Amino acid sequence: MNQRPLEEEYAEDFGYYIGLVPEGNIIDILLAQEKQMSELLASLTESQGAYRYAEGKWTLKEIVGHIADGERVMAYRLLRFARGDQTPLPGFDQELFMSPFEDWTIGQVAEDYRAVRQSTITLLRGLPEEAWSRKGTANDVSVTARAIAYGIAGHELHHMGVIRNRYL
Repeated sequence: MNQRPLEEEYAEDFGYYIGLVPEGNIIDILLAQEKQMSELLASLTESQGAYRYAEGKWTLKEIVGHIADGERVMAYRLLRFARGDQTPLPGFDQELFMSPFEDWTIGQVAEDYRAVRQSTITLLRGLPEEAWSRKGTANDVSVTARAIAYGIAGHELHHMGVIRNRYL
């Protein structure tokens, strides 16, 4: 899938994440991100994974856990919408999802991240062409499956920028 989502396929605030995604096949971009994240996590010590740059900020492990959990939620939405399900889906509180990651090892976080990403890639590879443009409603906003796929990549790009600037 090389076609970027059009602005009418997503809400304005989602455009920030989509705008971060480079040109190219979205599946290839997600695969490249998986490789980059896996290499980063393999290079970290447990101390680096537990680092938080300021009081009240997430640890590096928590950021990666947040990326994976956010992708889980978004991929579920993508699946529902791509299959034609028009049932409106609620939002979610990202802070409620955070609790386990501080106690996980870097290896556990890495394994979880890779499993989620592989699941997303498998889902995307199996979508028929017409499914990419199907819309649904999540958190009271209309969005296409294609926009969600780009949002997943952009969300990770956003957080990788934070990791580079604040953690490494």
